[in-house]
Amino acid sequence: MTLTIQKRLVEVLEVQAEGSVVSDVRIGLGYTAVRLQSGHAGVAWTAKSDAACCTHFKEAGTLAGRPADELLRMLANDTSALARTVGLATANALLAAQPAAPTVQDEVISSLSLTLQDRVVMIGYFSPIIAQIRKIGCRLDVVELNSHHGETLTPEQGREPMAQCSVAIVTGTSLVNGTCDEVLAGLGQPRAAVLLGPSSPLCPDAFTGTPITHVAGSRVHDAEALLRVVSEGGGTMLMKPHLVFETVLVGSAA
Repeated sequence: MTLTIQKRLVEVLEVQAEGSVVSDVRIGLGYTAVRLQSGHAGVAWTAKSDAACCTHFKEAGTLAGRPADELLRMLANDTSALARTVGLATANALLAAQPAAPTVQDEVISSLSLTLQDRVVMIGYFSPIIAQIRKIGCRLDVVELNSHHGETLTPEQGREPMAQCSVAIVTGTSLVNGTCDEVLAGLGQPRAAVLLGPSSPLCPDAFTGTPITHVAGSRVHDAEALLRVVSEGGGTMLMKPHLVFETVLVGSAA
């Protein structure tokens, strides 16, 4: 497993992480949240556990109070998706403590200016966006690991659409499940590629030289309320009132 973007994020953020301390970690059923002593917080999708016993994360009970750089480095763990979850949430908390990068004012799909001639491939199932794209009338293929979403393509079936698409929409959870490098390598030459979802780190520097042109992620604006939702098993829709969604441009798209 290659974790190029994850390792870049660690490199970009480890200097900032020095001196920062983690004050709270909540590994919820849908999302994980990390809060720093500064009050800044970040979220990431919680990887599904395949633990053979009732302990899902062996470092549970030791995370709060640890230096932020220790948890950040978990993002580059090549054996544990749950460790990458904690690492990505920590990265997003550190990014929340930085001054906001210049953001795209339009909603991300609108900013892509899709036309009938576009061929869109979506890696990960984003139901509201699917309806939005289908109204435009362009071709849309959805590649999804879980077949319960209905008419979707398997990763094997998705290879040709990914290579031929003009626009790609990639789930930020690919940074947690370790498929991001493979997905980006499978894209041809899309005019635009978006990393999308609350987990997506608003860090353009980590994606320079990749097909990604937009990162559409989130910042936590009410940490206390968000941690409560995460602890009680909430997902994106319940977290939404406590998040600010932003889109940043990468490289030549900026």
